[in-house]
Amino acid sequence: MSATPAVSIVLPALNEAGNIERAVRSAADAVAPLIDTYEIVVVDDGSRDETPTILKRLEEELGPKLLVVTHASNLGYGKALRVGFEAAHGRFIFYTDADNQFDLRELIGFFPAMERVDAILGYRVGRQDGAVRLMVSNGYNALASFAFGMDVRDLNCSFKLFRREALTSLVLEEDYFFIDTEIVVQLHRAGYKYEQAGVRHYPRTAGRSSVGMMDVPRTFIALMRLWLRLKLFSSSKTKLAARD
Repeated sequence: MSATPAVSIVLPALNEAGNIERAVRSAADAVAPLIDTYEIVVVDDGSRDETPTILKRLEEELGPKLLVVTHASNLGYGKALRVGFEAAHGRFIFYTDADNQFDLRELIGFFPAMERVDAILGYRVGRQDGAVRLMVSNGYNALASFAFGMDVRDLNCSFKLFRREALTSLVLEEDYFFIDTEIVVQLHRAGYKYEQAGVRHYPRTAGRSSVGMMDVPRTFIALMRLWLRLKLFSSSKTKLAARD
């Protein structure tokens, strides 16, 4: 783009042929009245349906407003987000999923708050998930918040807005769904200011979620691994300080 966009909207997508065009167009329609310049960064994470074809057509239509990064194979949600963050040019970086379960017009309340904070973390209101998934999610949020000394209502909510310098300062390594937690934990530990805001959650009307049952134990294992790494790092710092 000829000038630095005010905001980059990062959309990871995997087999979202039934959603991707609406996701791109609604993102553009939502932010255009709110902020002077924007770009939409879609990371196609190895889709095997018509998603790439639709994105190619949208690229030709929207020009520099739409940047598409394509993975030849599926590399994981976290990897897709990290690649999207690296490709983004905006002074603010926002990410959400390409499944149209949020109304991006709710960003109207987010941008004014960025004058006083480094990030705003959305939490789902009226969450459209089954009872078992809700129970697992609530337990996970409670456990992770306790483990890392935070009070975050919905770590895995994919409706988050950041100052560019805050997000890009984080050293992110996660390739899968634990990246939502990794981002928030690092943001919290680095001392950045953040607020939480409720956003309405809508049912998915096309496609299927890429979250599978195997992602639940994988996420809990990643949580334990990060906790141990940070605990060992903190212990090492304490010992070095004592020697000095």
